[in-house]
Amino acid sequence: MAISIGTKAPDFTLKSKQASGLVDVKLSNNFGKKNTVLLFFPAAFTSVCTSEMCDVTAGLGAFQGMNADVVAISVDTPFAQEAWAQKEKINLTLASDLNKEVTKKYDVLFPMLAGIGDTSARAAFVIDKSGVVQYSEQTATPKDLPNFGKVKEVLGTLH
Repeated sequence: MAISIGTKAPDFTLKSKQASGLVDVKLSNNFGKKNTVLLFFPAAFTSVCTSEMCDVTAGLGAFQGMNADVVAISVDTPFAQEAWAQKEKINLTLASDLNKEVTKKYDVLFPMLAGIGDTSARAAFVIDKSGVVQYSEQTATPKDLPNFGKVKEVLGTLH
């Protein structure tokens, strides 16, 4: 069960592969500045994850217009995430949780996905500028998408 609304969001520093090389993605860098939408997804190069991240990329302007940064986290390496993002034209921050530490902190570990191993479950969190979880959702199955209407509704209530 994903961490609860009202919880102080666990901070993290994860790696992301950018054009400039490996960079740190640190949640608390947004504190005091902007809200954060955290999306956990099971695996790059899979159909549902590709559809979700391409749709989020297409609607990125709406999130930015609500003063929100979108960070998507999976247990893939940053190099696999970068190859996938280039292939699918995904234009949002992808962060690697290869050791599954952040996935466990947010309590969204999905055990033995398709019999291949533990991954992140599909989940969405809205974290306000103070670092408090304002929306928390883990989908019923990895094939289900988060309620992005509700994510945007919650973002719309934040200052």
